[in-house]
Amino acid sequence: MPLEPFKHSAALTMGVELELQLIDPTDFNLSASATDMLHLLERSGFQGDVKPEVTESMIELATTVHTRYDALLAELKNIRDGLVAAGDRLNVSLCGGGTHPFQHWSEQRIFAKPRFKEVAALYGYLAKQFTVFGQHIHIGCTSADQGLFLLHGLNRYLPHFIALSGSSPFSQGVDTLFDSSRLNSVFAFPLSGRAPFMLDWADFERDYFAKMEATGIVKSMKDFYWDIRPKPEYGTIELRVCDTPLTVTRAAALAGYLQALCHMLLERRDPPPTEDDYLVYNYNRFQACRFGLDGILVHPATHENIPLREDILATLRRLEPHAEALDSRAALDILWREMVFDGNHASFLRHQYASAGGLQGMVAAAVSLFREDAAT
Repeated sequence: MPLEPFKHSAALTMGVELELQLIDPTDFNLSASATDMLHLLERSGFQGDVKPEVTESMIELATTVHTRYDALLAELKNIRDGLVAAGDRLNVSLCGGGTHPFQHWSEQRIFAKPRFKEVAALYGYLAKQFTVFGQHIHIGCTSADQGLFLLHGLNRYLPHFIALSGSSPFSQGVDTLFDSSRLNSVFAFPLSGRAPFMLDWADFERDYFAKMEATGIVKSMKDFYWDIRPKPEYGTIELRVCDTPLTVTRAAALAGYLQALCHMLLERRDPPPTEDDYLVYNYNRFQACRFGLDGILVHPATHENIPLREDILATLRRLEPHAEALDSRAALDILWREMVFDGNHASFLRHQYASAGGLQGMVAAAVSLFREDAAT
């Protein structure tokens, strides 16, 4: 099947997808209740966009397209409230977080949908280990070439999103010592990682996608699990490295940050992206996953070592005029507080593990935070 045409969108529009955990409130393990939840939402006329995910303990919500941060946040809160209310009727709780801290992957059940069955048949146990939970952010592009420019221009900032969203420190019952252990699960797939360095859509279609299609490995862009990938059917690029935060407020703030970054990149305030930028890409990605906001980056051009926290704070200052232009200053303020006072949600979860009664107490705290969203 040829690569479908890239639909042109309004520049810098944005939308968010969040993969959420379904939790049994009696033992705080995952609950295989996605089918029941989706049936209830359908019967009740729920207006939000909610879909199944690869295993029965997951669902994914999606927002509509937005130009403003505050409207995006309002819709996320409205969908969250509807899902929490539906969960209360089923005795199922919901929460964010990139991993469930003590579920066993072998106990998960593949959702009965043809694509998920195909994934399970091809990837074996990796499909059940893919019971991890991410935030995807779409940014609208006026052309396919603009999409490729933004995709590669963002490579320098990718660790920011990993560190700011890190919320998967525990896996299979133990502290992994990573702030984002979720991305290690994604990296196991052969078509994951970075996109090939091409800035012209015609070249990408002819010299990469068509050749890959001819090998029989891929049929569409859905077969690529890249950190950032083009989505021609939406006219967007999709950033996929974020863990699902514990609150929708922080999820919206991350979207606002990405929108402001893209606004700056389109004004050509950074040097143009090059293939050599990717020499340090995997190392910087690892630093952000392992150490979160305390990671150390290697600048792709100068090779200078830079504390990740300082790099994010400096970028927040650079983005102030762009956020003002987009009416999204509040999103940057939330992330600034995270940097200076609160820490990321991996820090929150480790604190809850120590103070709230181990693994089950930690999940209970995550459930409460998602429901109340009292913190950022």
